[in-house]
Amino acid sequence: MGSIVFDYKGLNLTLLPEKAVWIDSLSVLLIADLHFGKAAHFRKSGIPIPEKVHDQDYILLNSLISTYSPKQVYFLGDLFHSSWNEEWETLLYFLRLFPTSSFHLVVGNHDILPSEKYQDPHLKIHAHPIVLGPLLLAHEPTPPPEGVLTICGHIHPGILLKGKAKQRVRIPCFHYSENVLTLPSFGNFTGLSLIMGEKNDFIWGIAEDRLIPILSPPVIG
Repeated sequence: MGSIVFDYKGLNLTLLPEKAVWIDSLSVLLIADLHFGKAAHFRKSGIPIPEKVHDQDYILLNSLISTYSPKQVYFLGDLFHSSWNEEWETLLYFLRLFPTSSFHLVVGNHDILPSEKYQDPHLKIHAHPIVLGPLLLAHEPTPPPEGVLTICGHIHPGILLKGKAKQRVRIPCFHYSENVLTLPSFGNFTGLSLIMGEKNDFIWGIAEDRLIPILSPPVIG
């Protein structure tokens, strides 16, 4: 299946194979852990990572914004990887290409730029998790109040699939557990943290352009 839609307290959330969540009724797009600028940090340390490693992320982000025309885009932390480098200016230029969308950053542990770097009218900064209807938008998994769903990132969740003849493949995934929905890392230069589903957890793996139910989708709300 290309995407998965489920209802949380009357709010339809669409999990996309592009590693994002679309909320049509609010015209909101949710994305976590882009880590722009990470390649430049590796090059600064003498590791020859090509600058174009982030191009795929820009292409995918452009496609999502162009397709859904969101009024609001929320980056759920780790938009930029640690200290400043020239890639930050490239990112701001990219955001300015979409004047009809408002961009928000829920600060993550890697979002450590000096405060003056965040003084851009195209990007609103939220130092703490924010409430959006029945949702709590956060960077790290945060136990929500009763009747609220946390949507977050930080973990970079992935799942290990095993096949015949000792075949193994790691794929990113969405992970739902105890009213916390963790998004896969959007950035392609971020790696995966393998998770093991607990008894009442639900996992959707991402394989190319479709979602694969690894554990049965939940009925939540």
